[in-house]
Amino acid sequence: MDGRDEAGLGKLLLAEYQSVKDEQKARIGFRDNLLYVTLGVVAAVVAAAAQAKQTSMLLALPPVCVVLGWTYLVNDVKISTVGRYVREELTPRLAGISGVDEAEVFRWEHFHRTDPRRWSRKAVQCVIDLLAFCVVPLAALTVYWAGGQVSAGLLVLSVAEAVVVAALGWFVVAYAVPFGPGTTAP
Repeated sequence: MDGRDEAGLGKLLLAEYQSVKDEQKARIGFRDNLLYVTLGVVAAVVAAAAQAKQTSMLLALPPVCVVLGWTYLVNDVKISTVGRYVREELTPRLAGISGVDEAEVFRWEHFHRTDPRRWSRKAVQCVIDLLAFCVVPLAALTVYWAGGQVSAGLLVLSVAEAVVVAALGWFVVAYAVPFGPGTTAP
C-alpha cells in the first residue's frame, strides 16, 4: 500500500470511528432515558391502581418493565460492542497504517477501563437495572397476589409475567459487564 492509500484508509477509519462513536453516544442517551421512562410508568400505574383500588391494574407493570428493560439491555450491549470494536478492530488497524504503537491510538478507549472503581460501579448499575426492570414488576405481582382480588385467568397471566420478568433478570445479570464473558474482576 502506498502512502496515498494509507492516508485514505486512515481517513476512512477515522470517519468510521466518528460514526460508531456518534451511534454509541445516541444509544447512551436513549438507554439512560429508558430508566426515567420506567420510573414514570411505574408511578403512573401505581397511582392509577391505588386510586381505583384495583390491584389487577398492577399487572400492566411486568410487560412494560420487560419491554423497557430489554430495550435498555440491548442498547447497553450495543454501547459496549462499539467500545470493543474501537479497541479491538479500529485501534490496531489505524496503528498499523500510521506506524504508531496501539497504546497511542484512541487512548481514552483503554484508559477509562482502568479505573479501579469501574467494576464496583458496573455491579451497582446491575443492581439498579434489576431493581428498575425486575424487582419493581415482581413487587407489583406480589401486591396483586396478596390483594385478595385474584382471578384464575389473571393468576395464570401473572405467573407467566413472573417467569418472563425472571428471565429478563437472568439476562441483565448475564450481560452485565463485570460478570459477562471476557471480563475479569480487579
